Amino acid sequence: MIKKTISTFFVLMLLQINAVNAGSTNEELKGSSESSKECFEGLSRAMFKFNHTMDKAIFRPVAKGYRSIPAPIRKATGNAVNNLRSLLTASNNILQGDFKKAGNTAARFGINTTAGVLGFFDPATKLGFEDEGKEDFGQTMGVWGVKTGCYFVLPVLGPTTTRDVVGKVGNVFLDPVYQITHNSEISNGVVGNGNYSEHNYYYYRGTESVDFRAKNIESFDSVEKNSIDLYASLKSLYLQNRAKKIINSTSTTDTQNDDDWEEIETD
Repeated sequence: MIKKTISTFFVLMLLQINAVNAGSTNEELKGSSESSKECFEGLSRAMFKFNHTMDKAIFRPVAKGYRSIPAPIRKATGNAVNNLRSLLTASNNILQGDFKKAGNTAARFGINTTAGVLGFFDPATKLGFEDEGKEDFGQTMGVWGVKTGCYFVLPVLGPTTTRDVVGKVGNVFLDPVYQITHNSEISNGVVGNGNYSEHNYYYYRGTESVDFRAKNIESFDSVEKNSIDLYASLKSLYLQNRAKKIINSTSTTDTQNDDDWEEIETD
């Protein structure tokens, strides 16, 4: 129970950190912050301060400790969790009507799960199946034309919008990993003895969270150091990041590895 609680906390904390994505030069993204009105700013700023304090006290130290692990192991671990995450991407590729990307994502998963030894290696890229980014249900709703709605900050969950909150709920139903680990009938049917249980899901999401935070320590620190109003800066960057993902923008960013900047859900 304690391990599950800790893992869940790491998963949720990543939402706060995820906002630290560099802005785009695309004109379509510059107005993204204007399209989402501020709701409960006073409360949101208080929640932001709480989340930021928790990050400094817990999440950043854990991420720095994770960096002490040899780079090849960290890379393999990141590959494995990204491989599992691709199942949610494939579901949303289909809902967005992008069957070409859905096929590419499915091919990557199949190749990396088998030839890549459960995703620890990435032979799919060498075979020409490039990683085309992550998708979630919040992005899918954006593609469908659903507006962002209010922007606000939740305790632990971090920055979000009305659309993205609904998207997080949708991800629960769309993520095959969640369904396998939380549905006893499915998990028993897959492995015959129920090894795919809930705690494995939280280990997977917790590992993904730590891996993400470790990769972007410098990026987060840079934004904090150069921001007059960190809350306002992260709000703008979060909204730009979401808008960028919805239109699949390829504009240049200043993050260490833009592919790893993800909206993680509590799915």
